[in-house]
Amino acid sequence: MINVAVVGTGSIANLHIQGLLEFKDRCKIVALCDIYPEKAEDTKKRYELGDAAVFDSHTKMLESGIKIDIVHVCTPPYVHASISIDCMNAGINVLCEKPMAASVEECDAMLEAERRNGVTLGAIAQNRFRNGVYKLKKLADSGLAGKICLARVNSEWWRAHSYYDLWWRGTWEKEGGGCTLNHAVHHIDMLNWIEGRSPVEATSVLANVMHDNAEVEDLSLSCLKYEDGTVAEVLASVVSHGEEQGIILQCADAKISMPWDLKAEVGKENGFPEDRKNEELMARINEFYNNIPDLKYEGHTGEIDNYLTAIEKGEKPLITGEDGKRTIELITAIYAAGIEKRTITLPLEKGSKYYKAGGVLAAAPHFFEKGASVENFTDQKITVGNY
Repeated sequence: MINVAVVGTGSIANLHIQGLLEFKDRCKIVALCDIYPEKAEDTKKRYELGDAAVFDSHTKMLESGIKIDIVHVCTPPYVHASISIDCMNAGINVLCEKPMAASVEECDAMLEAERRNGVTLGAIAQNRFRNGVYKLKKLADSGLAGKICLARVNSEWWRAHSYYDLWWRGTWEKEGGGCTLNHAVHHIDMLNWIEGRSPVEATSVLANVMHDNAEVEDLSLSCLKYEDGTVAEVLASVVSHGEEQGIILQCADAKISMPWDLKAEVGKENGFPEDRKNEELMARINEFYNNIPDLKYEGHTGEIDNYLTAIEKGEKPLITGEDGKRTIELITAIYAAGIEKRTITLPLEKGSKYYKAGGVLAAAPHFFEKGASVENFTDQKITVGNY
């Protein structure tokens, strides 16, 4: 039986706990920790976690002597690195919520702690465990549609003005950034995974057009370039009614996308498209796509299942700390490009001010100044998107 602790019992922790409770024969939640211990107590009661211990700090939890095999870090982003490193230094495996950290330097420190302590670090990117995303990756890897020429990522969310009233949200110091870091992180990981590589250049525009109670951006538009000259576009937004998220891959021979759509043109002698489509290729692609079996578990539950299996078998999970770092490095380059108003080259060098902890914080624009805030929302129900 794997003993699990959850540090941070805010909204996102519910998805972790619900996922863990799917596997009662494999793991047990033995501890909950929150700087507001009454929230942890409420969580314990709501999920009937019996003898789970409650702590108001992760250091007290680590010093308690309770046997813990895995810690799920579900806190605000600014303490992801410090809590994860403390837990790994105690010999405990860590599954860390997105974003893995607020800087590439902190990611490297987390990876060093993983290596030094012989533990396993996983980073939450649950969209890889969506059937549509998983099948799109399989199809892209098959080569049936040809090479990816243009990827268009729509990380479109909508959050009311009050979203940024929560004390830690909307600040560069504690949230680390706006929609690019905390919402598009899902889709940027998805892009890196499907492409199987990282871009070599990033340009971007950052803006705040709807939330004057936040320092951070609520909208960004980015263009990424790969070594072979192909391109990706990333739209990150929390101002998009309808939350129409997805990814479109314009490949050499067909367009494939999620939500699922397929197009394949046939060219005339003059280069214009025929009235008919490439029905033969579309039939082959559809057959391949439809024959991919569905995942047994989706979302957080799917990733938790994969991570538990990795711990049980002594293997690496699908989404490693290295994957988490790769995503943070690209997001950092997007921020640097938007701040500097120029193209940024990847990978980031360790000498770059943006590589270092606090680098983005020191240079980032304050679109607005955060005023009054609330400690906690009563309503803990959240949405995490469909794709």
